[in-house]
Amino acid sequence: MSEKSNMVKKETLIYALLIGFGVGFIAGAVFAVYKLAPSAPHEHPAQQTQTQATPDSQQLQQQTAAAIANLEAEVTQNHDNVEAWTQLGHLYYDSSQVEKAIKAYTHSLKLQPDNPNVLTDLGVMYRRNKQPQKALESFEKAFAIDPNHIPSRLNKGIVLLYDLNNPAAAIVAWEELLQVSPQAKLNNGMPIQQAIDEIRKQMQEAPAKQGEQ
Repeated sequence: MSEKSNMVKKETLIYALLIGFGVGFIAGAVFAVYKLAPSAPHEHPAQQTQTQATPDSQQLQQQTAAAIANLEAEVTQNHDNVEAWTQLGHLYYDSSQVEKAIKAYTHSLKLQPDNPNVLTDLGVMYRRNKQPQKALESFEKAFAIDPNHIPSRLNKGIVLLYDLNNPAAAIVAWEELLQVSPQAKLNNGMPIQQAIDEIRKQMQEAPAKQGEQ
């Protein structure tokens, strides 16, 4: 790999993104996304506020654009550089270039199909691209490779609940997660078991509320 690619090499690290459930289900932000992130913390695009860009943020954007250009040049010259494709996907991910991230991750996975972290990142990008079924497929591939892969199992439940409005299937997915990690929690600290209990409660209360109308 070239020096330019090494400049943006990342350490494996858990990264989390929060969203709200809506639709009357558990209040609070709980959507966990696990990324291959740099050692220094950065802000996920979905968490950015619409404020005027500061000099620091402008510099970061310039550095990101330069890193993307370097990696694009690298994969053009070395089409089989799986690490460069993966890091390019991460930079597209962080700069909200969803379709480009999908293409980069897809190419990375053609070269190295057994990476559950990249599969999970790809699933997140599919979700943001309004393709929840493809997101589910990516998450399921991830934990098929690594049955103990918590991020993909957690995110599967989120997509089922939040995007596909299928709380019963979300409960099943999270019960399978609890078999792998009994102490698993959502990013807001709520235990998965408590989340399941809250969903069941809402499901039981929904018919009664409809009958009162």
